[in-house]
Amino acid sequence: MALRPDLAIIAAAVPARARALDIGCGDGELIAALRDKGVDARGLEIDPANVTAAIARGQSVVQGDANRDLIDYPADGFDYAILSQTLQTTERPDRVVDELLRIAPRAFVSFPNFAHWRVRLALLWNGRMPVTRLLPVAWYETPNIHHVTVSDFRQLIADKGIRVERAWYLSGDKPTSDAAASWRAEHAIFLISRG
Repeated sequence: MALRPDLAIIAAAVPARARALDIGCGDGELIAALRDKGVDARGLEIDPANVTAAIARGQSVVQGDANRDLIDYPADGFDYAILSQTLQTTERPDRVVDELLRIAPRAFVSFPNFAHWRVRLALLWNGRMPVTRLLPVAWYETPNIHHVTVSDFRQLIADKGIRVERAWYLSGDKPTSDAAASWRAEHAIFLISRG
């Protein structure tokens, strides 16, 4: 089974023999790919069914909440912290980003871009929160509590003095350029590090 495109980018970018913590790891799909290339990958997941599925695959995953449990991880305990499609579901994304870079000197953060042109058009045309491929449920069902955009995230990390080592943008499942990513990209992946 092929990895989701943002996970494939992250899996390719994490070097062999690194230590990685996947926060919001789901059923461990990324962890499996990282382990295949010799990465010591572990996970934190809130959903008990996903934790059970990951453990059944032989993975080191614990049940926990990114909003409260990252504090229990030691500083510099990992080389990479990974937060994929989870930032927008956290209570305080700014504090979670701080914790990522306390746990590891580098972090991958990926999220759906709520400023993508289809989202903007749906709001303009219908006046309603859109349902898209990356945002597949109605506003009242969504786990998303913060509607983050590429520009919002760039501003947050600039305000915090965090360095962007690399960024990838996807339109559909295909890479798109940095040019006008704030409205062209459906999904963004950032590799960030301490400033």
